[in-house]
Amino acid sequence: MALRSFAVRLTPSLYKPCIRTIATTPGAQASVTSEPPKKLKPLTQEQRDFLDSALRVNQAGELAAVLIYAAQSPILLRSKPHLRKLMAHMYDQEDGHFKTFNSLIHKHRIRPTALYPLWSVMATGLGWSTAMMGYEAAMACTEAVETEIGGHYNEQIRTLLEMITQWEAEGYEVGKELSDLVKTLRVIRDEELEHLDHAVEHDAQKAEPHWLLTGVIRAGCRGAIWRPTLGWLLRKARIEKTEEIERNMIKGTQA
Repeated sequence: MALRSFAVRLTPSLYKPCIRTIATTPGAQASVTSEPPKKLKPLTQEQRDFLDSALRVNQAGELAAVLIYAAQSPILLRSKPHLRKLMAHMYDQEDGHFKTFNSLIHKHRIRPTALYPLWSVMATGLGWSTAMMGYEAAMACTEAVETEIGGHYNEQIRTLLEMITQWEAEGYEVGKELSDLVKTLRVIRDEELEHLDHAVEHDAQKAEPHWLLTGVIRAGCRGAIWRPTLGWLLRKARIEKTEEIERNMIKGTQA
């Protein structure tokens, strides 16, 4: 797995202007040379595992969204042709999200989820069945899915910002790729929440029974999201346990 390119790093080109300044402005030499260059910090195994899991589940989730809209659209548009522009807009955005995560997992050589076939069948079935239940049910499906996905992306963004804040406090410089990932996640999250707003505006909450339909779909989304996340949490726990054992062994030899 090649997630090391997400590591905190210093851009070499930043040195060149400083060198020229030292040569031409002696008074500035002390202030420039007194500041040590920021250090390079590779990702820990825990951080690599988190990013691996996050990008994998994001890609699978966006595939599911594309398939839901693809299954819903032909059925909905027969009775609601005025929705053509909205459905195309949401589909195109989800397809863009899917391509973004496809590119990221390919770039960093992350293995896609082994549950691809299952995700595909379930997403297509969910899209088709809610569309057959009617316009309101299809919109309630979008409302439920985007509620969970919006929260999911918020959690990822929060984790990454905590990571970045810690690095900056320790004097490390954050690499461009990690900063760009946070920006990308924010854009995608905002577009997902936009879909949620569209669904509510188009009678999602008139679906019957709304509470049951959205509750079941949201529970399914949480299960799909947390299955790979659970794997990361278990790996994290094993790493922490190993580190604790090593610390205890060191203390034992020093006693």
